[in-house]
Amino acid sequence: MVLNEAAVRSAKPGTTLWDDSLKGFGLRAGKQSKTFIVLVASGRRKRLGRYPLLSLADARSAARKILAEKTLGKVVPTHMAFEDAKTQFLDDCAKRLRPLTVKLYRYHLFRHYKYGRRNVADIAPREILRNLMDLKPSQKEHAFRIGRTFFTWCQYQHLIDRSPMALLETPPAGRSRDRFLDDGELKKVYRHALKLEDGLQRLIWLLLRTGQRPGELKRLKGSYVGPDRITLPAEVTKNGRKHVLPISRQTHEVIRSFPTDSDFVIPPARSHVRGKPVESFSATSEARTLFKKACGVEGWTLHDLRRTVSTHLQKLGVRIEVIEALLNHVSGTRSGIVGVYQRHDYFPEMKQALTLWERKLAKLAGP
Repeated sequence: MVLNEAAVRSAKPGTTLWDDSLKGFGLRAGKQSKTFIVLVASGRRKRLGRYPLLSLADARSAARKILAEKTLGKVVPTHMAFEDAKTQFLDDCAKRLRPLTVKLYRYHLFRHYKYGRRNVADIAPREILRNLMDLKPSQKEHAFRIGRTFFTWCQYQHLIDRSPMALLETPPAGRSRDRFLDDGELKKVYRHALKLEDGLQRLIWLLLRTGQRPGELKRLKGSYVGPDRITLPAEVTKNGRKHVLPISRQTHEVIRSFPTDSDFVIPPARSHVRGKPVESFSATSEARTLFKKACGVEGWTLHDLRRTVSTHLQKLGVRIEVIEALLNHVSGTRSGIVGVYQRHDYFPEMKQALTLWERKLAKLAGP
């Protein structure tokens, strides 16, 4: 049939109409919209636009141009399944990026971008928006950013003509948390963690003793722990820089007393999941809930403990640059031109700060 205005308007949902006057040009009628398409290869259709936002005449003109370019060899009729493109992307990232970054990419791509064997070129912006619609603000921002990175990579690899996320508005980042534990709350949490009866209690005890990131201490190995320091290698830290922090003799002795038959200070509950080795300890949401109920302090996260240590160190009079060094922050006091000329590691000052902090924790833990 020849596509005309009458045929377009009367097209029934679920049908595809092809234009006899221009081979490869057609209309796909869905439940709620009608879309002009052009066939650039067997099984590969390119969307031109929706009717009536795109008129029949303009759609036919665009299709004629694409088909002409195909004849001249300018249109590459490739088909790449989304799963295959995702695998290639993650493999490429593994060669260039830190394992933690690749792990984060893998998590969001497998959880929020489920398109199976569909052609990556056929994924529409509205589908992506629909999949991310109900996520929490912070999770949506992460998932959006990683998805955009993936589709941009596909564009650079000439798997798609244009990223479906190119014109999508970046969602606002979630509001920064400001929660920290006051003295009364800190006392309850630290006392319960001092029992050191399970992996979560040991992790929380370590977080409060050192102020480090949860993700880094979950991957802490015995080989990283020395008599007077913990050395976190670059592949473990968030910023990709080796971090050396002091610890007291007591902290060292307690860490060495943790029961473990693996390389990790706090071993994962399972060594393998779906045939792949588990890289770090992970506490279930149920375990975290039980801990909070047992200590009587609600409404905090593991990362809030890092903010708690930082805030209380400031109250103890520790200089901000020492706290930043302890937290392994590179922005602010140790970035830019300052970072070029300032090479002091603050190890003695960090040791003094943690001595003050351990005295406060010992006082809170007392009767």
